[in-house]
Amino acid sequence: MALKPTTCKEAIARWEKNKGESAAEAKVIELQFQWPPIEKMDGALSTLVNCEKLSLSSNMIDKIAGIAGMRNLKILSLGRNYIKSLAGIETVADTLEELWISYNPIDKLKGVGVLKNLRVLYMSNNMVKEWVEFNRLQECSALRDLVFIGNPLCENQPDVDTWRTQASNRLQQITKLDGIPIVRDTE
Repeated sequence: MALKPTTCKEAIARWEKNKGESAAEAKVIELQFQWPPIEKMDGALSTLVNCEKLSLSSNMIDKIAGIAGMRNLKILSLGRNYIKSLAGIETVADTLEELWISYNPIDKLKGVGVLKNLRVLYMSNNMVKEWVEFNRLQECSALRDLVFIGNPLCENQPDVDTWRTQASNRLQQITKLDGIPIVRDTE
């Protein structure tokens, strides 16, 4: 018999029981590695009004949803899920500073430009193949730290130097790429 997926409400209740705290008051909520895994982000997450860091990594989530009420969210960790696009992220655009979304099948970056305060984007090992998608990151003027290795776009470059040159020329605002500081000529 197949196990029913864990709902966000159940995961939050389990977190409260384990921590002996109210989730609505907590600044950091970790719901990664749920068993059975969470498959849907839902409105229960919007009760986490004080949460600044939410981790839902290593579940089976296929889309970003249910976070509109999270008005203090700064760090969202969604690595190792089944998320295909950034749709739904716009509801936290005003506060989100870090998005950790590596190991997902994301191939398009449509909508990333609304994240005006995004400083850190970890999205290695996704499915981005085209420069036109990568170039959308130019709209994220606060972006400083980008991890993009493991995407077909990066892997299809002749060598790592070509990748770093191309990426840093396209994204003048970043200071760190794939964990390594970018050294720019200041002449």
